[in-house]
Amino acid sequence: MSSAKIRYAYLKGQTWLYRRNYPKEVAALLGQQALKQSLKTSDAKVARQRATEVNTRYENTVEQALSGAQSLPKVAVGNVDDWSTPSEVALARLRATLRHSEPVRYQVKAQSLLTVEQAAQQYLVLRQKELRPSGFKSVRYSVDLFRSMYGGQKLVELAREEGRGFLSLIAQLSPNVGKSERTRGLSLAEAVDWSKSGAVRITGRTQRRIWSQVNHWLDWCVYEGELQANPFTSVRFEAKVRYQPYAVPSDKEARQLLGLNDPEIGKVLLMCLLSGMRSGEAAGVLREDLVTKGNLGHFFHVRPNRLRLLKTDTAERMVPVHAALDPVLSSLPASGPLFPGLTVNDITKRFATIRQALGLERPGLVFHSTRKWFITQCERTGVPEHFTASIVGHKSARSENGITYSIYSAGISDEQKRDIVDQIRLPT
Repeated sequence: MSSAKIRYAYLKGQTWLYRRNYPKEVAALLGQQALKQSLKTSDAKVARQRATEVNTRYENTVEQALSGAQSLPKVAVGNVDDWSTPSEVALARLRATLRHSEPVRYQVKAQSLLTVEQAAQQYLVLRQKELRPSGFKSVRYSVDLFRSMYGGQKLVELAREEGRGFLSLIAQLSPNVGKSERTRGLSLAEAVDWSKSGAVRITGRTQRRIWSQVNHWLDWCVYEGELQANPFTSVRFEAKVRYQPYAVPSDKEARQLLGLNDPEIGKVLLMCLLSGMRSGEAAGVLREDLVTKGNLGHFFHVRPNRLRLLKTDTAERMVPVHAALDPVLSSLPASGPLFPGLTVNDITKRFATIRQALGLERPGLVFHSTRKWFITQCERTGVPEHFTASIVGHKSARSENGITYSIYSAGISDEQKRDIVDQIRLPT
């Protein structure tokens, strides 16, 4: 029976299939060229019976279509019969429903009623949980400047004009705003007015930072669905940004700084010069962060702890303790923080005082220059750049052939690190 012929049906593999083309005018009406359907059987006798059922349905559909019937039989559209599986029936009904239903109309979200003040407050609450205190302080300052000017305005009403106005105003700010009790908490308009008494203005770099942080907040508003788009995207930032690199202390300057043996930051200054650690990393070292590696001696395990986080993932590392630091470490607390109560802000301010007292007013000479001094000493002793990067925790360490070591290498060995650090000599 497998070779039997059934009108409008054919055997494909072990299953009989039905196919019959609709007349052109009917096909146009139905939106399909033919009635196609599996007969769900390999038996020719059963297939012939089912083909007759489908053929009857086909003819009824064509007749009704040509007569202008208001509706067509559901089975004609869905291609289902009593012998179809439940899943096929469900799928067919879904298709029929979609074909004959009204177009789906999506609800448009109601326009946000948040003010700039409210949106800024929500954003700052979130960022306070995500950022380190120093980073959050910077973001809060930038966003506060903006909301002090436009806080009462609806968020959705912000336009390019507000962006241009904001850029114009921050360009008039003095770098001394916020550095005294008198200028803290001033609105943008008040800060601009106060800045008129002096001739110095914030750098293009600072302007860009403020502008970027405000735009990041607006991008967040878009992500949260409070804005359709950032209205400041098309506003051009035209201030010239001149990046001032950190200065490298000369041997003479290093001797002067160390010669003071400052009781507040003298020890942490020496530690940073001989390890390349950042001020926050050094100030946050715990006694338990000092580990011993056999005959290689002591290492600083720079890692996140209860005192501070790290700047980047690559900042976590092992740094050999220079021999000149042994007597210093023995004089520090035997447990807990090595520099209890000392903050990055304390270090920065004290260094500025020392620098001024010594007459070291060279541009770019800041406490972070100690890190650059260490890197420079490594360079002068012929240490490859990616080796130095492994010690100081730089992110983009590349070899001479372009290999990115953070991806393809586990880094240099502790023995190699020890050899590098031991080569560093303080100026005499």
